[in-house]
Amino acid sequence: MSRLDYAPKLKEIKVTDIKKGIGVFTPKPDKPVSFSALRETLKKAGYTLASADLAVVGTLALEDKAPFLIVSASGQRFALEGSNLDQTLAGLEVGSHIEITGDWKTAGEITSSREVITPRAAKSVNAAPAPKAALFQLRPSSPVTFVTAKFTAAESERFENSSEVVELPASPPKPAAPIRVTSPGLTVYKGGAVVPRLYFIKQHLGDLDVNRQVFDLSVSYTPSPRVQLELEVPVAHTSFDNGLQSGSGNGLGNITLWTKYRFFRAVKTYGDRQASARFGLELPTGKKDAPTQTQVNAPAFVRQQLTPISGGLSPHFDVSFSQAGGRFIFGGNAEGILRGERDGFRMGHEIRVSTDTEYVLLPRNYDVPGGELFVILETTFVHRRRGRLSGASVAGSNSTEYFLAPGLQYAAATRFVVEGSFQFPVIRNTGPLVLRADRNILLGVRYLF
Repeated sequence: MSRLDYAPKLKEIKVTDIKKGIGVFTPKPDKPVSFSALRETLKKAGYTLASADLAVVGTLALEDKAPFLIVSASGQRFALEGSNLDQTLAGLEVGSHIEITGDWKTAGEITSSREVITPRAAKSVNAAPAPKAALFQLRPSSPVTFVTAKFTAAESERFENSSEVVELPASPPKPAAPIRVTSPGLTVYKGGAVVPRLYFIKQHLGDLDVNRQVFDLSVSYTPSPRVQLELEVPVAHTSFDNGLQSGSGNGLGNITLWTKYRFFRAVKTYGDRQASARFGLELPTGKKDAPTQTQVNAPAFVRQQLTPISGGLSPHFDVSFSQAGGRFIFGGNAEGILRGERDGFRMGHEIRVSTDTEYVLLPRNYDVPGGELFVILETTFVHRRRGRLSGASVAGSNSTEYFLAPGLQYAAATRFVVEGSFQFPVIRNTGPLVLRADRNILLGVRYLF
């Protein structure tokens, strides 16, 4: 809605009752409003605007015996129509300042369109010397969204400190995305997100202990209500120690380009359902040089796993779904990765199936967005087939693992989220040449722009 000419900046659009979808914003007083523009903007965002109530303070005028209302700050004219119009306007003089309340529509084609109000009530108000802005309140109802809008004109200051509000369809609560599981949701339409994350990973294989610190930066942009583009750049520091030998290394990982298409969304009051498909292409950009036999006494396939990469050019395919209702959010995704070789090395092709369960723990009195504390439990099943080295399949390089990951997510502001997660293995059936994951701690933030 903030992209409408008459709407304020997004930070000035405030939801006051997240359960009922009620919100308030003050439109720009010098811009004309449009029902059709509001309807189309909400349609692009996935909502349906079925009808609207509008209250306007302006000057009553008459032209060719047809009454209309003039708002001086914007110069906008509202045609007044309806079967009971004479009765509604009875006792009101032309040129007086009045408040009209009624059904709001845009009539006519684009080149000859006009805003029309069918009044249900009209009354005189006092004029004011300075222009005042409008006040709106958003409220969806089920199964179809109905809207009421109220704003003042330049002539009146009666709403300056008023508690009177207007109703329009507000978004259902938009939960913070899952931490490790792919979300089918998009970020901000014609905006995006910056997500820096830090992973602390502990692995081992026999006497070999491996510690990784991975900084992963993801930047996404949403050019349409259905499509999201994303760039993911990882940088890793890896250290190892087998009791006799130790070492470390730094390097860039494989950069991945993502595109997501949300093909399904069903919105309801205080929740929604959505599904998306995602395709990623992992590029062979990462550091490929592994420690030598002299640096660490381990098989070549094991030493290759001490680099920041799992192979070369690799396509990713992903399908995800989520359902939000009240304080609970459920979701999951399935992903397939076809690993490509780089200098004769790759890990095995992968299938990943993950689930996500979220609960809004705080605030208990959940009326306005912001300040939510989400309790999250995610699961990940990973099956990896045999890898390859020097053009040959490597026996003992396949694995099947199942992880749990409890986490917390705090929405410090509508555009800023802090999150953390601790992942540990529950089932770990790995071949003798695969590093075994012991723990994976994730700390990150999300900033929407």
